[in-house]
Amino acid sequence: MTTTEAFKLSHLDALESEAVHIFREVAGEFERPVILFSGGKDSIVMLHLALKAFAPAPVPFSLLHVDTGHNFPEVLEYRDRVVAAHGLRLHVASVQDYIDRGVLRERPDGTRNPLQTVPLTERIQSEKFDAVFGGGRRDEEKARAKERVFSLRDEFSQWDPRRQRPELWNLYNGRHAPGEHVRVFPLSNWTELDVWQYIAREGIDLPQIYFAHYREVFDRGGMWLTAGEWGGPKARETVEKRQVRYRTVGDMSCTGAVDSDAATLEQVVAEIAASRVTERGATRADDKMSEAAMEDRKREGYF
Repeated sequence: MTTTEAFKLSHLDALESEAVHIFREVAGEFERPVILFSGGKDSIVMLHLALKAFAPAPVPFSLLHVDTGHNFPEVLEYRDRVVAAHGLRLHVASVQDYIDRGVLRERPDGTRNPLQTVPLTERIQSEKFDAVFGGGRRDEEKARAKERVFSLRDEFSQWDPRRQRPELWNLYNGRHAPGEHVRVFPLSNWTELDVWQYIAREGIDLPQIYFAHYREVFDRGGMWLTAGEWGGPKARETVEKRQVRYRTVGDMSCTGAVDSDAATLEQVVAEIAASRVTERGATRADDKMSEAAMEDRKREGYF
């Protein structure tokens, strides 16, 4: 008699398998899914997983980016390069267009991240997208921690935590009424460290701002913000040239850099493993507007 040891997936393989299953589930259950793609690391990993899920066939979804007009140039260059390399269709919803038409107004603090909601929700409605993939993870922030993988949004794209459905094992309920849609989060169970370890394992290319480089920054509220035409510096804010990198990517006016000498994937993984502060807690000024800043925005239709 012979015995065989049960096959076990590694931690990263299990996360990858779950995400691939979610992509295929959505492809079979919805008519017009779209992937939110900003050129940030989470959306990059999401696209990599989607490519794996349907290879050798093309990804059966288009991409959607809400452009604040205050994006990092390195990230926009990366976004366009990846879209061209894979022959994907990219929808761009521009915050600047809404400001020019008088639909939105610039905020006194100069940040445009909170202004993304209207362009996002209107593009979802006009294109009749019924499933929208996002790169949100539960370890990022407390509002995201309690959101389901399949997150129902009403006809106004608003999120009501009380309407969340049970998710047992790998069973997902995508039923929705006309006008509603579902936000889908394939990376819900990943951590920031998981994302970086997966990027290192798969050899995924990233924008260079995720690695240590010298940049002119200024301190505001304990965060190193990029000096430039958007957001500062203001009076008595001193510009310094420091070696920094970005843990997360958003609007330049509210995304802080961290001091770092991590110039390679291996060094970034080691740095994240030693960190005791979440990426959004350390680098996102827009999350500090109130204790419930993220949940308030999600209720309005934010990512």
